[in-house]
Amino acid sequence: MITKSKFFLGLSLVEVMVAISIFTICIAGFSLLFVKSMKSNSYILEKGQNSLAVSRGTTNMVEFIRKAKQGDNGNYAIVTAEENNLVIYADYDSDGIAERLHFYLEDQKIKMGIVKPTGTVTKTYQSGDQEIKILADHIVNKEEDKLFNYYNRDYPADLINNPINIATSDISNIRMVEIFLKINIDPNRGPENDEMRSFVEFRNLNDYDRIR
Repeated sequence: MITKSKFFLGLSLVEVMVAISIFTICIAGFSLLFVKSMKSNSYILEKGQNSLAVSRGTTNMVEFIRKAKQGDNGNYAIVTAEENNLVIYADYDSDGIAERLHFYLEDQKIKMGIVKPTGTVTKTYQSGDQEIKILADHIVNKEEDKLFNYYNRDYPADLINNPINIATSDISNIRMVEIFLKINIDPNRGPENDEMRSFVEFRNLNDYDRIR
């Protein structure tokens, strides 16, 4: 009597272990790729949101500077003009009163100090800032990166004397200011800093030039 042998096709233990190892490596690779993709997308989203917030803050600052005018105490529209410090008078909240506005960089933030005048007939502005608003965050300007550059009424025809040397030039010569910002929500990782430049004319001072 002849019996037929039955052969069962399948995987050996070694083949099963190899298959599991390959599968595990593939899963680990896809997981790593997914995590990196999520981090990258999150960073891009945060970077975009921050750039938008900085742009809005800079736009507000540009509008405030553009509206610079004589203070309610009779003083000139520009109080202080330095590389990282600008103080002007402007009616920033459209209430008919010229506030003293102080723009500066501190703790990687662009801040605006606000002082309202006091008094009736003779108005005065107290020293220091009464109120502080944050206009932009994650600003990484270094010491050599000037926050403000200033230009006279002959710019851009005159590139020799512009930007103005604020150490030797009279403040009354200023007609335009350049705002320069470097932005990075996480300086410890790429990509590199974003840069933003805005030029704004002192509208009332340029009007003064036209009628002289």
